[in-house]
Amino acid sequence: MASDSPINTSMPSDFEAAARDALAFLHDRLGFDLWMVTRTEGDDWVVLHTEDHGYNVHEGTVLKWADSFCSRMIRGEGPRIAPASDAVTAYAKAPIGQQVPIGAYAGVPLNHPDGSLFGTLCAIDPKPQPDTIADELPLVELIARLLSRVLESDQRLLEQSRRADRAENQAMCDPLTGLYNRRGWDRLLASEQSRCQRYASPACVVSIDIDGLKTVNDTQGHAAGDAVLKAAADALLTGLRDQDLVARVGGDEFLVLGVECDAQGASALVDRLTQGLEQANVYASIGLSHHQTGQPLAHAVERADQAMYTDKRSRASKRSGSTPPTQPR
Repeated sequence: MASDSPINTSMPSDFEAAARDALAFLHDRLGFDLWMVTRTEGDDWVVLHTEDHGYNVHEGTVLKWADSFCSRMIRGEGPRIAPASDAVTAYAKAPIGQQVPIGAYAGVPLNHPDGSLFGTLCAIDPKPQPDTIADELPLVELIARLLSRVLESDQRLLEQSRRADRAENQAMCDPLTGLYNRRGWDRLLASEQSRCQRYASPACVVSIDIDGLKTVNDTQGHAAGDAVLKAAADALLTGLRDQDLVARVGGDEFLVLGVECDAQGASALVDRLTQGLEQANVYASIGLSHHQTGQPLAHAVERADQAMYTDKRSRASKRSGSTPPTQPR
């Protein structure tokens, strides 16, 4: 175990700075070749920040949560500090121990304000450590609680930044529906990309294309087509949460970004959007894509568009041989 060293008392500006300071201090105080701040998201275990002295683990690395010691620690199957991790059955059987040498482990949860799991503050070393290192658990837990509080404050600031971004871009709106236009969407998507990357935040994209709009315009006039678009916009707005984003990006195309939206939340979002459109008597094809950690949100937009066109072809096939819709339901 390394000798004691004073904590850096300068106030970190945000969670990233606080995490880096904490990891450096813990390495100096307790040793361990690798300290990490991580985020869990579904099956993914994402490395946000590291203090690495030999494992060559990079920030942004995505590992399998189920393989980790931390997943077992969270389930209560192993201690938060294991000076000799091979002596703990749950840790000895964890797949990650077959991938990298681990002789000792330390890990504690990082929580959201509501108590749900954000990720972990954890460490590994290739060699077992003295049993006395377990006495340092209260210090590690204290630092984890402080990081959780900094995280809460930082996320409040990010939400304020999100609201400011949207207010600033309010002029970039489609005059017919009042939704953001393509330019507004592109600018706000870039802002959300930065936030997603910073915290490995979950997100989803939903692509919506109004069916039969050209037929409505041709047979009933553009005023009727405009009414369909307005009804669609209003229906989509009713299905969003405060943090979500919707834009009209083409004549009959809409995009929705589900912010901080995991797989379960994405499914619920699509259900609300679908129900809203049905209640508004609007025909639409819909595609969903989940943001993949480490990839641009633009890739999720492309996959959502592909899924939407697959849905459109399927809907057209089912209507084959029947008269296509010429007006909203």
